[in-house]
Amino acid sequence: MELRDILGAVARGDFPAADGRTTVVRQECARDAGVLAFTAHTVVVTDEPESWVRAALAAVECDPLAASMNARFLSAFMDRTGRVHDTVDLLTVAAALPGDPPLALRALRDRGHPRVVRALARRDDVRVWETDGGVLVLGRGLGGRWEAAIEVAERARHRGLGRQLALAARHLVPAGHVWSQQSPGNARSVRVFQAAGYRPVGSEALLLPGDG
Repeated sequence: MELRDILGAVARGDFPAADGRTTVVRQECARDAGVLAFTAHTVVVTDEPESWVRAALAAVECDPLAASMNARFLSAFMDRTGRVHDTVDLLTVAAALPGDPPLALRALRDRGHPRVVRALARRDDVRVWETDGGVLVLGRGLGGRWEAAIEVAERARHRGLGRQLALAARHLVPAGHVWSQQSPGNARSVRVFQAAGYRPVGSEALLLPGDG
């Protein structure tokens, strides 16, 4: 099974078997590698030999169910591939919605905006909108899935704008589902996306090329 097949099934609510096993799949592009953890099942996305992945996991001294997200395994993964990693994110997904988004948006032309720069390093087919106090980014990331990210200015917080932007992504995504990652420690962001209908489905450690 390929990565996009696994992601498509998860988005529909069909998860890998909770059997304590690890599935190793090939990268779908040179940029994206990493680890996806679902309930008692892990997916490692890499072009490295499967034998190396399993040996590296076995060498981690911890609960086997936690080995794939253990810092020692992720460090070994980075050391072997020369990749970099920011954090382990909560992975969420929501179905696309029909009709127009709940707020007025305009295309953002400034490709130097920090949120846009970050998206261009991690996603393809990047599309960006802005509204007073907020930015919404859509792009294709791991496995070709549509991913959303938002930014709300401090002056515009506590007005429901973040939830509206996250909800707008569900109206703007071409079809199917839209995904989003949030740092578990960013409770504000976690609450925003769940309020907009995004379901938590697992965790993710994305590993990107070390050259940026």
